[in-house]
Amino acid sequence: MPDDTTILSLPLILPAQAQKHVTHNEALVALDLIVQLAVIDRTLTVPPPLPSIGDRHIVAAGAAGPWVGQAGRIALFTEAGWQFTAALPGWQAYVMAESQMALYNGLTWIALSDGPFTVGRLGVSATADATNRLTVSSPATLLNHAGSGHQLKLNKAVTGDTASLLFQTGFSGRAEM
Repeated sequence: MPDDTTILSLPLILPAQAQKHVTHNEALVALDLIVQLAVIDRTLTVPPPLPSIGDRHIVAAGAAGPWVGQAGRIALFTEAGWQFTAALPGWQAYVMAESQMALYNGLTWIALSDGPFTVGRLGVSATADATNRLTVSSPATLLNHAGSGHQLKLNKAVTGDTASLLFQTGFSGRAEM
């Protein structure tokens, strides 16, 4: 039997182990660090001057001092000092200083607003399919300008293809422009 769990490397209580409470407490501290992960920021390269117990940060690239070699890791301030945990791909953290979520892609933390994120299909109150990859079921759809106007562009791959605006009733075509 391994000493740690496979994914989070939490310590396991072993048969005939003395002081089982120590192992159990280590696992609880590790979970406390990563569950419902919210960090203060992700821009510091050195610890803040007066951290509070429980403060969490994502260590920025170029870390120095007590954080040297910990870039990209989650830093937790405990009674014993700084504890570091490496994130796994797919982990998410709410970054309080930015009021947004960040996603760890295996190499770096990316703010969800920074992208580049794409989806193959998107349904808003509807189910998208292979043909209608963007599907919206709504009493109205607003495409608003972000400046002086707004253009809706329908691009054809080649001259013989069709680019049209189709008006339907009950999913049956009534008019096409």
